[in-house]
Amino acid sequence: MCVLAIALVGNAPRDAHAAVGELAARTLPAASTLGGARASSALRFAWLRDGDARLWTFDAAAEPGAPGAGAPLPPTLDTQLGSVWKLFVYAYLVDRRIPAPDYQCDGGDREEVYCCMTGGHIDRDRALVQSCGLFFEPHRLQLDPAGWRQYWRALKAPAWLQDLYALRPERRVRVDDLLKALQAVPARARDDTASTLVSVVTSGRGEGTVLLYGSLLRAKTWTMPDPSNPGGYAGGAAGWLADGTPVWLGGRGGSVRVLAAAAPRIAPLVEQSAVPDDRACVIVDFFSRYPIRNVIETRAGGRPAQPGLLDGSFSVGFENGNWLPIESHGELLLDRDESGKPRIVGRFGMNDYVARVVEREGDTAQPQAARALAVAARSYLVQNAGRERGCYRIDDSSRTQRVLPRAPRAASRNAADFTDGLVLAGVPVQFHHDKAATGQMSWLDAKAAAQRGLTFDAILARTWPQATLTAFTSPLAGDCEPVAGARDWLGREAPVWARRLAGEAGYEEPELPAVCEVTTGRPYADAGRNRVYIRRLRSDDDRIALAHEYLHLAFAHHPRGQDEAFIEQTARKLILTGS
Repeated sequence: MCVLAIALVGNAPRDAHAAVGELAARTLPAASTLGGARASSALRFAWLRDGDARLWTFDAAAEPGAPGAGAPLPPTLDTQLGSVWKLFVYAYLVDRRIPAPDYQCDGGDREEVYCCMTGGHIDRDRALVQSCGLFFEPHRLQLDPAGWRQYWRALKAPAWLQDLYALRPERRVRVDDLLKALQAVPARARDDTASTLVSVVTSGRGEGTVLLYGSLLRAKTWTMPDPSNPGGYAGGAAGWLADGTPVWLGGRGGSVRVLAAAAPRIAPLVEQSAVPDDRACVIVDFFSRYPIRNVIETRAGGRPAQPGLLDGSFSVGFENGNWLPIESHGELLLDRDESGKPRIVGRFGMNDYVARVVEREGDTAQPQAARALAVAARSYLVQNAGRERGCYRIDDSSRTQRVLPRAPRAASRNAADFTDGLVLAGVPVQFHHDKAATGQMSWLDAKAAAQRGLTFDAILARTWPQATLTAFTSPLAGDCEPVAGARDWLGREAPVWARRLAGEAGYEEPELPAVCEVTTGRPYADAGRNRVYIRRLRSDDDRIALAHEYLHLAFAHHPRGQDEAFIEQTARKLILTGS
């Protein structure tokens, strides 16, 4: 996938070195970026929590261990600002409600290739996720330096942030000052920015690391030339955890490599983030298909429960004669419907609701499958629930989603929290216990896939390859624009190719991928998201390009999958000779 250039702001000339460095850092072998020396393999992670700035230093070449309590963050530790300047411009636009017109790619700037194709355009949110610096140039946005300075000064932000035209990628800032600057971002702007940044790990510069961080890390990636290693690169990320804790990460190599190398070391720290459960609420009409006869308090000798909020253990008696134990600590309300019959209504935070669905509809024996189910359940809710008094409202029913009438276990809540806010956008979402279909995930199939080693995002991609994995509060959606007729054509041709290629070493017929329109760079295949990207499907050359990228998926687990000559020759044979 083509990388995106870093643009310098202000009147200074823009510099594509950082973008080229990102590409090089993602393709060089590990030894080239780590340099062999122990010092070069250091990963540094810092946060600012409760006024205490802490630093953890890890050896990327060593086995991960317990991260410990860290050390006080030294004021001498500094970092290049890199692409993080765009985060502050984005937050300013959001908080001040400043209109930001799309950037139009007219072919007049060589760096447009990193934003959109000639004739296309890119909006504010995609520009942040894709790190399109041309979009955020202050002159283009007509930002007022005096207004900028007044805004950040009122928030007691560090002096360097108050100077609009000092926000250059190569600027070095103290890490403790960068954390303070992130903390200075007002809560509403921070939440909106963080919701967009969730897409960095699903489809942006950190694509592929969502399996490591879930949605707990909401950060802007950065990659810059490393002055201590001529010809090498340094990278990392800066932003917030799910609870708003400012964080910074840095190491040698490109941002994606640093994010991946850091994940097993900082995961215990990231997962300490107490995920708020107040971003959305869900009202549930329990037992909507089973009329209730009465509700009794199990610890009060069978005394009938009084209408109002329920607190304790209860038994629900149904008209069909069945009984069901429930528990509530104020989240369930006993009421009466229009006909005077008892009814129970629950009110939950979004993650509490999702965790209850995970435990009721599935289990947590395979954590990756549970996380996939959490995303599917949240997606179904957002797509199908009604709205009432600012909350989603949905029935507890096998026709919708069944909801646990007691507090979920910690493992179920972990599945919901790890995927906090994540939904599948752009496609209808359904799931079933044991029946898979187009657009419908089988829970048993998901568990089997997790047992084979698939991560939650890969499990989701098997059923919904065209979906965009993003936050339900994010304006981003639909990062796969289908190429007209391409998937149907591929669906007809793939079984024919499978018969012809069955004897080829390394061939494995893949799940039918989504065929998306490439927006930057050349056609490519994305095995992790079960997608291929091409420009169009009009000519034999286009069909060869689609067959070429499909073959990369078909030979993904064999060295032949990286042999461009073999892949191209085979694609041409399939299209031009039919053999």
